[in-house]
Amino acid sequence: MTNPPKTPGASCSHPLHNHPASTRGARDTTLTRAAFLRHATALGLGAAGAGLLAACGNSGADGASAGADAGASTAISSSDGSAAARRMRVGYLPITDATPLLMAHASGLYERQNVDVPQPVLLRSWPALAEAFQSGAVDAVHILMPLALQLRFQRGFPAKVVAWNHTNGSALTVRRDIAAVDQLAGETVAIPGWFSIHNIALQILLREAGITPLKSGAPSRSGRSVKLVVMAPPDMPPALAQRSIAGYIVADPFNAAAEVKGIDRILRFTGDIWRDHACCVVAVREELLKERPAVARAFVGAVVQAQALTRSDPAAAARTLTSKHYLPQPGPVVRWALTHGADPAYEREGAIEHAGWGQRRIDFQGYPFPSYTAELVEQLRRTVVDGDLSFLDGLSGERAHRELVDDTLVRAAIDAAGGPAAFDLPASLRRTEQVAP
Repeated sequence: MTNPPKTPGASCSHPLHNHPASTRGARDTTLTRAAFLRHATALGLGAAGAGLLAACGNSGADGASAGADAGASTAISSSDGSAAARRMRVGYLPITDATPLLMAHASGLYERQNVDVPQPVLLRSWPALAEAFQSGAVDAVHILMPLALQLRFQRGFPAKVVAWNHTNGSALTVRRDIAAVDQLAGETVAIPGWFSIHNIALQILLREAGITPLKSGAPSRSGRSVKLVVMAPPDMPPALAQRSIAGYIVADPFNAAAEVKGIDRILRFTGDIWRDHACCVVAVREELLKERPAVARAFVGAVVQAQALTRSDPAAAARTLTSKHYLPQPGPVVRWALTHGADPAYEREGAIEHAGWGQRRIDFQGYPFPSYTAELVEQLRRTVVDGDLSFLDGLSGERAHRELVDDTLVRAAIDAAGGPAAFDLPASLRRTEQVAP
């Protein structure tokens, strides 16, 4: 399975390649409107960039349904309903996966779309985030795609994925004395949740190495088994430092934290196992699309604009996320997570085995490929979880995507932000999944 080649000459300039960290400015600035204008220009959007900026400030016409005309302004009129009707409460975990939702708030993109988004709500674990989402404490979240599948098809919760939030952005971090997956036999490894791309990616590696994952009991080196334990992401680095676990697989900046402190090492990036995989997706309640379509359209438009803004200058995004206290981790750690991906040591030490894939450590693009949903369903069938997988019985990838995902709004938002090429996406918005442990 191979991905289609990226459109020649259509990609955005990547700050990691063109502006090494050692030469970038050290000012602790946040992304102002002026910066937004500069970055839109840097993206090469031309007339489309002007349209994107107009979408940030103009009053667009209300749509009769969630499907607004592609390329039209995604903003809504300030007179379109009460402030309460235009309010969207956002929940997030303090990880770099949340960047688009947070940058849209920090840069005033929600406000320019006339969507009222209060300070996003920081939650500490995936169960807490899922509970807040289901209870109505928050209206929109970035959520693990496998968890979204579980919510929709096992729990019957009307979650709707309206965009991908990011791709890649996670890694398997281990003790420095562990040089290969094979050496995890007899050890304990932490995962953020059973229904996570992290658990799936880890078990792809374990199957390749002939190691059996255990939900309970003691792991055995001779029996070639490894015990998996669920742990909140912030608890993982301390647990590894104390050697109560041999490693953890999770989103950044918790892998970056181990690197920056020089304590432990990245054994493998998850994006090097499953090329440009989605981890977190943007989810809302299905009723939002039916009852407040203009708000949903404007909200997704702001998120996509934030993705473009972050891609244009991830170092500036890192400064914003830390200086405005969206993320509690130190600035150098967040910056490392968002910018440090082209280190030759990663290839030498095996953290990257597919250098030819040419990926970023973490990337931000919103289009939800149907092929990914289909492959995810199949991979989840092969994955050991401490839970009920019977909801997968008879569930095809095509049906899962059709019922869980609505790509109408994100397609329009991508067009308004310069089209697929502005996000290094194939013009056809089609791809073939590549999984290669």
